[in-house]
Amino acid sequence: MTFPHESLAADPHDRLGLLRTDDAWLDERWSDPSGRVLVIAGTRVRPGPDGLEWVSTVEAPEGVRVLLGERDGVTWWAVIVPGEVARSEPERWLPLRGLLPFLDGERVRQAPLVFHAIGLAEWHWAHRYCPRCGGTLAARAAGHELVCTECGKPQFPRSDPAVIMLIAAGEPGAPDERCLLGRNHSWPTGRFSTLAGFCEPGESLEDAVRREVLEETGVVVGEVSYFGNQPWPLPSSLMLGFHGRAVSEEIRLDDADVEDARWFTRDEMLRQTEAGTLVLPGSGVSISRSLVEDWYGGPLPGSW
Repeated sequence: MTFPHESLAADPHDRLGLLRTDDAWLDERWSDPSGRVLVIAGTRVRPGPDGLEWVSTVEAPEGVRVLLGERDGVTWWAVIVPGEVARSEPERWLPLRGLLPFLDGERVRQAPLVFHAIGLAEWHWAHRYCPRCGGTLAARAAGHELVCTECGKPQFPRSDPAVIMLIAAGEPGAPDERCLLGRNHSWPTGRFSTLAGFCEPGESLEDAVRREVLEETGVVVGEVSYFGNQPWPLPSSLMLGFHGRAVSEEIRLDDADVEDARWFTRDEMLRQTEAGTLVLPGSGVSISRSLVEDWYGGPLPGSW
């Protein structure tokens, strides 16, 4: 079974990291009109009627030029322009979550490039001043490094580790085995997902799983096993997926972020997703969906 999140690793682009400081090579590749460019206003992208629009290097506007890499003999770029550009048409310029429907089906091949581009755009957006002296930061290394114009301190992109987990209870594979899903206050009715949270300093990933589940639902988790990972630039996370086994099942909602949490058997999950009363995370590139369908044993209907 192929899982949704695996599409992000199935067809990666060559990031050409060793060429990011070769100005002559960068200028040569930029002068080739076959190169494709994703224009990002601040952290938002404006899709067209047929999906995300990649313009040629000749058509690209002025902005921070970011080398994404090479795939299929094509050099791929992003250009970051000021966020004010998007404010003039806020309904057309979408954040990453709004772009996910444009990355389904065959278009999922674009997802690694889009995640790379938006991840760097989010980093540029959040790092405009030097954390050491407050000086202005300037881009170099084809957008993958920021250096202070005052003290010379360089800054590099970071990814924050976050755990996302499918917690199960009962005999594995038994008809009454159940999994734990939760929902946020702001979500539409019926939307549930796996639990997730950030890893704290000095904490192992497995302990982060146990702590987050306990804090959010009051459920105690014992065994934890690694499942897979997924980049998630909202704004700079690496989602690390796990399966866990509950050693208690009583749900206690003390976390203000969690409105509801429930146990679902496989039969309940199928019946409710078919009826539309349970809506699971999107099936395009979601590791949350992968965790649920791995536990369930196959594809499920419906998605956000």
